[in-house]
Amino acid sequence: MRRTIFHLIRHAVVEPGARGVHYGITDVGLCEDTLGAQADIYTALADRLPYPAHWVVTPLSRTLQTAEAIFAAGYPHCALNAEPGLLEQDIGAWHGLAHNDLPPRLRQPAHPFWPMAAEEVPPGGESMLAVIRRVGATLERLADTHTQGHIVIIGHGGAIRAAIGHALAIPPEAALRLAVDNLSLTQLERRAGQWQAVRINDAAAAARWTSGEVAP
Repeated sequence: MRRTIFHLIRHAVVEPGARGVHYGITDVGLCEDTLGAQADIYTALADRLPYPAHWVVTPLSRTLQTAEAIFAAGYPHCALNAEPGLLEQDIGAWHGLAHNDLPPRLRQPAHPFWPMAAEEVPPGGESMLAVIRRVGATLERLADTHTQGHIVIIGHGGAIRAAIGHALAIPPEAALRLAVDNLSLTQLERRAGQWQAVRINDAAAAARWTSGEVAP
């Protein structure tokens, strides 16, 4: 049976100045100190990820930088394909708000593990419901194009939660309860049009890294 195997890795920890605000789809860089401190994680990922594979990043540089760090750690360098459909949640006018400044602007109670409810639509942005539809459609298209083999995606915490939500057909509120750590590995497979989650938030490549980072 032909199957497409997705290996989704959340990008590395972002620069300290961005962690105090909701950065969403803002193009922020990675933390240079953390890049050095987590060298063993990149080496483990380089050893663990399958080769050959079709590699996908998003238009944001933090995904490209994470992929390049895995290549530098020993994975054979290959082409990176930018996929806008896998971007983080667009929080519109709420980009750049300090974490404490967002709750008064919410129209619905915040989710306990995400800055806002799945149905909340930021001014000029999109809800997590829309993200799940967007990410799900992108995964289906990639699986239709690559009907056999491995796809490595360097993505974002919200988008990976959306991917799991799509694959398992679970309520959006439940998908947002999933933990997706920086540099963790989630593996999803599509076989004959059916989805299966093989692993979620697997940080076995190295000890869990606690950054204090809040997404998006």
